[in-house]
Parts: sequence; structure tokens; C-alpha cells
Amino acid sequence: QEQLVESGGGLVQPGGSLRLSCAASGFTLDYYVIGWFRQAPGKEREGIACICGDSGNAYYIESVKGRFTASRDIGLNTVYLQMDSLKPEDTAVYYCAADRGFRDYCDPRYAGMDAWGQGTLVTVSS
Repeated sequence: QEQLVESGGGLVQPGGSLRLSCAASGFTLDYYVIGWFRQAPGKEREGIACICGDSGNAYYIESVKGRFTASRDIGLNTVYLQMDSLKPEDTAVYYCAADRGFRDYCDPRYAGMDAWGQGTLVTVSS
């Protein structure tokens, strides 16, 4: 059974950085796509990034492109989301999710995932 556990959220000032981790168990990253999602207060959940487990190819929505970077460590079976130049509008609960499939491309907005983590809160405020 696929399980995902996020960590690394917290309070950060505007312009600061955080790195989220998504530890996977019950499966290996090579055959999955991992997506990053967020849900801000009062808003719908949105997909913001995804990374193909085998190739490491990563894709982003426009609002985070150039500021966020997804990566993975196959040996640790963990995916990361490095978030730089954070803005107050990045405040949200962040989730990682897994989609079974061996692919070189992923759509960051695709939400038909097979397993979800519990989420970690990121607050960007001065």
C-alpha cells in the first residue's frame, strides 16, 4: 500500500525559503509520478508541480515556475519541493501525491492520484 508523509512546513517571512519533503513507502519512486498540490484557506486545492520518478523530469504551473524546484532521491525514496522567494499567497497546506505510471512527462494540474499524504502547513508572513 502506497504511503506518503510530508514534512518541512512552517512559518517563513516573505522572500524566504523552505524545503518540503515527501517520504514514500510501500512503493518505489521509479514507477510513479509524484505531484505537489496546495490548498489555501477558502480556496480549492490546486496542483502546482509534478516530477517523474524515473527520469526526474519536473513540470510546474506558471505561478511557481522559477521559484519552486521539485527533485527526488531514489535511494531515500523521497521527493522534495524547494520553495524560494516565497510570497504571502503561497500560504497553504501542501500535499504530495503519487500516481502509478512510468512516464517521462506529467501534468502538474492532474489530480487523479492513487495515494495522498496528510499535508504540511506553509505560512508566509512577516
